[in-house]
Amino acid sequence: MDLATLWFGIIAFLFVGYFVLDGFDFGVGMSLPFLGGFGKRADDVTRRQIINTIGPVWDLNETWLIVAGACLFASFPEWYASLFSGFYLPLLLILLTLIMRGVSFEYRHQRDGLKWKQGFDRMIMIGSAVPAFLWGVAFANIVQGVALDERRVYIGTVFDLLNPYALLGGLVTLLLFFTHGVTFIALKTDGQLRTDARRLAFRAGIVTLVVAAVFLVWTVTAHFSLAVLVLAALAAVSLVLSIVSNLRGREGWAFGFGAATTLFAVVMLFAALFPNVMPSTIDPAYSLTIANASSSQYTLTIMSWTALVALPLVLLYQGWTYWVFRKRVTRASIEGAASEGEAAHA
Repeated sequence: MDLATLWFGIIAFLFVGYFVLDGFDFGVGMSLPFLGGFGKRADDVTRRQIINTIGPVWDLNETWLIVAGACLFASFPEWYASLFSGFYLPLLLILLTLIMRGVSFEYRHQRDGLKWKQGFDRMIMIGSAVPAFLWGVAFANIVQGVALDERRVYIGTVFDLLNPYALLGGLVTLLLFFTHGVTFIALKTDGQLRTDARRLAFRAGIVTLVVAAVFLVWTVTAHFSLAVLVLAALAAVSLVLSIVSNLRGREGWAFGFGAATTLFAVVMLFAALFPNVMPSTIDPAYSLTIANASSSQYTLTIMSWTALVALPLVLLYQGWTYWVFRKRVTRASIEGAASEGEAAHA
């Protein structure tokens, strides 16, 4: 295996990590109105309990995107340039909504006013749903191919990116992340919220299974290979096992199989893409491939040694963080914190 192919695999690994980890963050954010109530019926204690499930880890999960983008820029500059110029508006919208979501997490608790909190809750929901949908749209377009000319510049429009296959891909990621996030809430909470989350995860999982099945069949048909077929089957089986585990009250297994579903689905997309990194629908000769889009051998060598040292440390630190914050977020702890805050202001 040459270094360019190795770094194609590393980029895939980084995006798998991002979608598995930030994916359930998106799901948690989108679940606020479904589990925390709407409008005047919103339960602030429940919403705080939901948000606190990802409070210690959401920003750490998001750094996987930064690392993936930086590695993509350094290892495949041609791919990076074509992707970020052609998909400029969708990626800008993702960035803005991610910023909006991050600001909301930090500022929501700064005031006790109902309108203040509900305003930031809406921003969390939007900042979770929009990226969850647009990431699916973006990756489906990359796999399907886009209008790259002989200069390997995207000459289509934003509306060309909103084709049926891409929109279906966006719907799949939206539903998959939602189900993944609700399963995480069931894993991390207690009482009525845990029960409600399990029930919602089952319902969302059934809808996700149907929509994802259509997308998987479409992808396998259009980009058939043994690897794509096997990975699609593994993704489907993992999703079914996640739904069954959740139904049996095994939240840990349900979350693990949900993570495996995302893993196999993303790897399937990269397998369908290989050896291209951005196919051209105008002429296959204009496509960006691993060979013609990669950096020099010297650059890839330096990056490989850096990754060999840094990546294990990052994984160990992230694993340690999840171990430290492994306990459930109980309703009693939220109510106790609220009582202490009221006493401090008395």
